[in-house]
Amino acid sequence: MIIGLVITGLCLMFVLIIYLLLGRPGPTILASILALPTGIAVVVLLLFLDRLEPEPPLRLLFAFLWGAGVSALFALIINSTGILFLSSRIGVQEGMVIGASVIGPIVEETLKGTVLLLLLWRRRDDIDGPTDGIIYAGMVGIGFAVVEDINYYSESLDSAATLIAVVIMRGVLSPLLHPLFTSMTGLGVAYAANHRGGRGALAVIAGWLVAICLHAMWNFSSEFGLIGLAVAYGICLLAIIGLIILLVRDRRRTVRLIQQYLPMYDNFGIVTPADVTMLSSLRGRAQARRWVRARLGRPAGKAMVDYQLAATELALLHSHAASRTVSQQRFAFRQHSLVQLMSWAHAAFAPALLPSPAPGFVPPPWHR
Repeated sequence: MIIGLVITGLCLMFVLIIYLLLGRPGPTILASILALPTGIAVVVLLLFLDRLEPEPPLRLLFAFLWGAGVSALFALIINSTGILFLSSRIGVQEGMVIGASVIGPIVEETLKGTVLLLLLWRRRDDIDGPTDGIIYAGMVGIGFAVVEDINYYSESLDSAATLIAVVIMRGVLSPLLHPLFTSMTGLGVAYAANHRGGRGALAVIAGWLVAICLHAMWNFSSEFGLIGLAVAYGICLLAIIGLIILLVRDRRRTVRLIQQYLPMYDNFGIVTPADVTMLSSLRGRAQARRWVRARLGRPAGKAMVDYQLAATELALLHSHAASRTVSQQRFAFRQHSLVQLMSWAHAAFAPALLPSPAPGFVPPPWHR
């Protein structure tokens, strides 16, 4: 992970150096300042959607830097080379159109999707469903979009009207498009991570093709003016609504898995029926964290966070076992690790569950 963060960070640095060499330091810095708020807002949104079973922060950072560094750098090189080649053969205008509508979507969605394949290869049993695929893909996509926005904004600084139009178009109306496109590949990868056989490979290919088609449709729609953009925007908006529905359904699926598999650990002394109820809602989880933190302090509150995440991971691990997408050895190792972590975490905040020597003891809200 450290090596990956260093490599992706260096690639991002090279992209910014290229922008500085092609333009001027002032416009590039100003364009970066304009692009950052949109990127931060989308990252916050993705983290908000990932609250039930949050992914490791370093892995999310790696995905973001892959989009902003590796994908952006190689896309810049390949796309520019392809457009120059086509322009010399069929004309500048035609070369730009084909480059933006055909070469760009294929190259960019392939580069962005590569990190998802890497996660599928190295962390298959950590991709638990559509939500994980969407979150990782969204991080890659917004990383790429931020760096691309820097380029577009810096090129528009000569005209205030043009700059305002570009910022509104990219930063206000369409900041979710790159995350949306790559989420199609992410859904294919999520399906492959939770299913055995050739259907998984077909799902990845299908998701990648849908990502390319959506991306190409959006880029090519500008050739038809405002009507074309409106139609493409409507289609993308419907796709975003579809992703929201998938996220809601996947959260309900996770809750069902918690209620199905965690009661069997009651004999271990680390999960009670009240705990299962608490773990089944975001509100109950937040209430439990606040209660423990107020009674025993921050370390115990952190232990509650660890307990909630480990319990959720344990339920999802059983789901992988049911679909036979995790080996028996890997299941036994992770099961033991998660149960041990839950036991340690439970011991850290368990004193908060004991009756107070003072009269009027009020039990934790999730144990009432």
